[in-house]
Amino acid sequence: MAPAPLSPAAPGPDPGDRPVVLDRREGPYGEVVLRRHGDLLQIIANGCFLMDTSDGRSERLLVSAALDALDPSATARPGLLIGGLGVGFSLAEAAAEPRWGRIDVAEREPAVIDWHRTGPLGDLTRDALADPRTRLLATDLLAHLRRHPQHYDALCLDIDNGPDWTVTEDNEGLYAPEGLAVCRAALRPGGVLAVWSAQDSADFPRLLGNAGFTSVTTLEVPVVRGAPDVLFLASHHVASPIT
Repeated sequence: MAPAPLSPAAPGPDPGDRPVVLDRREGPYGEVVLRRHGDLLQIIANGCFLMDTSDGRSERLLVSAALDALDPSATARPGLLIGGLGVGFSLAEAAAEPRWGRIDVAEREPAVIDWHRTGPLGDLTRDALADPRTRLLATDLLAHLRRHPQHYDALCLDIDNGPDWTVTEDNEGLYAPEGLAVCRAALRPGGVLAVWSAQDSADFPRLLGNAGFTSVTTLEVPVVRGAPDVLFLASHHVASPIT
């Protein structure tokens, strides 16, 4: 488990600054808040900090590592599904890479979509959303895959805080065996599932193996404070369950 290389992160807010709420909504999955803290934009869900615009290294690496893990001979223009728009780092990374073919983004929270389309987060994703390869899907990722079975070369999931720390209760199903099976079924043979997590999960590699994924690896991305972000990369090949 090798740490990802460091790159400069955006400066944090002045300790004396107070966060300013820009929008607060009661959404279908609880309360969501967009606030500004100094130069940073922050998303809060059900009273829990989810993400901000301070860094984005691990969210970008989620997409670039998935592309690097694909077999380059499999397809010239791999299709990508990003689960969770967030503040837009993963989408911006994908749109900046000409090797991707179609880029679908599933985001089920209407407020987050609005903040990108007409709000302050649009500064991060305006060009990416205008890219003709990009399709923004206002839907839950698993619901989308169940209703519209299709195949992608890579699935990059940045939903909630990861397998072991979900703010919204029904997000737990995504990281459970049934949810992982849906993700695996949506991948072409040789495809890659990449999962972002705010912390390590000792049991998640085993769950990925039991769901039929192979070559499960992890990448650590150091952060300014606290435990490193963790990326799980798993390939879609026939494999025996990990016990």
